[in-house]
Amino acid sequence: MKALPLIEDYVYGYNSEVIEEVVGKLLKIQNKSLSVAESCTGGYVSQLITQVPGSSTYYQGGIVTYNNTVKHELLGVTTDILLQYGAVSQEAAMEMARNVHIKFKADIGLATTGIAGPGGGSTEHPVGIVWIAYADKERCYAKKLQLTNNRLYNIQLTAYHLLDLLRKELENI
Repeated sequence: MKALPLIEDYVYGYNSEVIEEVVGKLLKIQNKSLSVAESCTGGYVSQLITQVPGSSTYYQGGIVTYNNTVKHELLGVTTDILLQYGAVSQEAAMEMARNVHIKFKADIGLATTGIAGPGGGSTEHPVGIVWIAYADKERCYAKKLQLTNNRLYNIQLTAYHLLDLLRKELENI
């Protein structure tokens, strides 16, 4: 176990522990609630969270906002952000996380937006570009990921990156 201090920030569990269970335990211990706004993951993050028994004690709900109209009308992402920066942007991801946090009255809001592929990419926004975001009462930020050309991998990798971002927040890493 001498090597663990070198990789400690990346270890969330041992043996059969999965990240959605680890995050659920942390949310329960800290008595915090969670909501999620998903675009490119199409509900996969919510599915991971809700497959954990007892997740209703901390999971407020989620919303899949797959197109700009829904992002604007249901989630309140401003047309200015969508027109100026686009749906796949740091600004859109942050507004999604902030607004789902407020809309669901959750302690924490998370968001995903990106181009899962295999089509839909451009030079400026290639396939596999994803933004994940975190929001709570004190702060809001987004992280950019550049993933693969494989749609399923991108959906899964985005979900796991987002849950790990949440884990690090809850563990103050």
